[in-house]
Amino acid sequence: MRIFFDTREQAPFLFRDYEADPEPATLPTGDYSLPGFEDRAAIERKTLDDLVGCLMGSNRDRFERELARGRHFELFAVVVESSLADVSQGRFKSEMKVHSALQSILAFQVRYRTPFIWAGNRAGAEYCTFWLLSKFLREISERYKLAVKAV
Repeated sequence: MRIFFDTREQAPFLFRDYEADPEPATLPTGDYSLPGFEDRAAIERKTLDDLVGCLMGSNRDRFERELARGRHFELFAVVVESSLADVSQGRFKSEMKVHSALQSILAFQVRYRTPFIWAGNRAGAEYCTFWLLSKFLREISERYKLAVKAV
């Protein structure tokens, strides 16, 4: 499976343990997508510090614009290389209060209808990213088969 990763991605997943061929691409939304589905499926990857940084100041505006674009996709999720417990225990490098961070994350999930997947660590985030995109591709293929049979 070919997986596009955004050229601005600082440390892209290599998907070495998966049947995947990662390729750099300029993605309009998210950090990972599939060829031909860049406007329908995307995964936004975040480390915990990056996520909390996106909840404040001008980064917040940019992040909200990203979430607003993604809310109309068939698949869009924020995959976090951390756990929710890490947020609630303040294991991030920021002056932001834990309660404020949690409230922003919950509000964004509701406002933009976007799941935040707490993958635990980088390996978990890579796993979730690969399998979310793989399941999306399988679902699209099944829909296409059904549509062709109906014709």
